[in-house]
Amino acid sequence: MSCLASCCAAATCGLCSSVASGISKLSARLAYCGLFGGSLIVSWILREIAPPLMKKIPWISGSHTYSTEWYQQEAVLRVSLGNFLFFAIFALIMIGVKDQNDRRDSWHHGGWIAKMVIWLILIILMFFLPNSVISIYGTLSKFGAGLFLLVQVIILLDFTHSWNDAWVEKDEQKWYIALLVVSIACYLLAFTFSGILFIWFNPSGNDCGLNIFFIVMTMILAFSFAVLALHPTPSAASEETIIDQIHVTFLMYLCYQENDLKGYQPDKFNLKRVNGSLLPASVISLYCAYVCFTGLSSEPRDYACNGLHNKSQAVSTSTLILGMLTTVLSVLYSAVRAGSSTTFLSPPSSPKSGGNKPLLESEDTESGKEKKEAVARPVSYSYTFFHLIFALASMYSAMLLSGWTSSSEGTDMIDVGWTSVWVRICTEWVTAMLYVWSLLAPLFFPDREFF
Repeated sequence: MSCLASCCAAATCGLCSSVASGISKLSARLAYCGLFGGSLIVSWILREIAPPLMKKIPWISGSHTYSTEWYQQEAVLRVSLGNFLFFAIFALIMIGVKDQNDRRDSWHHGGWIAKMVIWLILIILMFFLPNSVISIYGTLSKFGAGLFLLVQVIILLDFTHSWNDAWVEKDEQKWYIALLVVSIACYLLAFTFSGILFIWFNPSGNDCGLNIFFIVMTMILAFSFAVLALHPTPSAASEETIIDQIHVTFLMYLCYQENDLKGYQPDKFNLKRVNGSLLPASVISLYCAYVCFTGLSSEPRDYACNGLHNKSQAVSTSTLILGMLTTVLSVLYSAVRAGSSTTFLSPPSSPKSGGNKPLLESEDTESGKEKKEAVARPVSYSYTFFHLIFALASMYSAMLLSGWTSSSEGTDMIDVGWTSVWVRICTEWVTAMLYVWSLLAPLFFPDREFF
């Protein structure tokens, strides 16, 4: 038996070693995403099973009598703090990494067994910290989570603009039709969903002015996005009307029919437009409707205007799952997107950052120097900012699982309370402001590149 156990242990270690070495060769960025996803699972599990165990730990329970919800929040915050410290330490270590000859580049991509051990040790050590430290971290996490929501919006804007540009660059009729179909579909979904919100969160016989204001604002923002994205700039001819815009669209169609799209020149018609498109506008509108729903569904279960209060448990769980999914997708997109954009996460020394400095000196005749410069390739994205996103995401996930550390609701409620409501609504408004700015900024700063 002892021999068999030794063989199994050796096989397990060998498997872990091979997996860890394979991670560095395949994609370190996706491996970090997997580690972050593992931390979310650990947080969720400990939230459910840790309270009875934590009540027996003297430096946590002390002489006070805490509720079960308090222990759940403590478990989530302690796992989050360990995760945050792991990524924050790496963010600090990776400051100033510019080329792959730097020793820290191998630290970022390799050593996965050591990383997993360090990550696990950090999480365990957090359960030995006094409650005062965790309380301070819980307060700071609210600000960190808000900052991550801002980063999440920027990631969404980057995604929508990249999506639109990718299809437009194909310069084929089918892709323009696809853009139109997807845009119309997103707008139909956004307005239909907003209409459903009126039914759910404006029950008859109740004065729900606040909910009506939130929903109407969402619909106004969606309509404004389309008008602003397609409307000419003030410098365009003042006589231009919507009929002129339809006329130009028809001319584009005729050019397509004649297989002469290059013959279409908007400048002939004196049309100077905001640098916008219906696709980003429609996607942002749908996202705002979704955020409005998550905000309204987070209203307290005893609030009369919350028409879903009879299904609070189901709505709370579904909102949490959607929030976690959005968080994971945002982090995953930032990880994959890093290094593939000319502006997103790329340091000045990166060849993807748009710098004019050549990677190799073409007139260098010394073979030794040429070999050295060929090896010293610059990194393709900022390692520090990459880890910083994960650190902020750790704070945000803790706020989701702990209901923004609000103890006003029962232990069966997750992410419910007025704090969650206003965080969501403010996120929607900030999203709107950032999208409008992404349209107007090129007009105010024509010499700078946006998205």
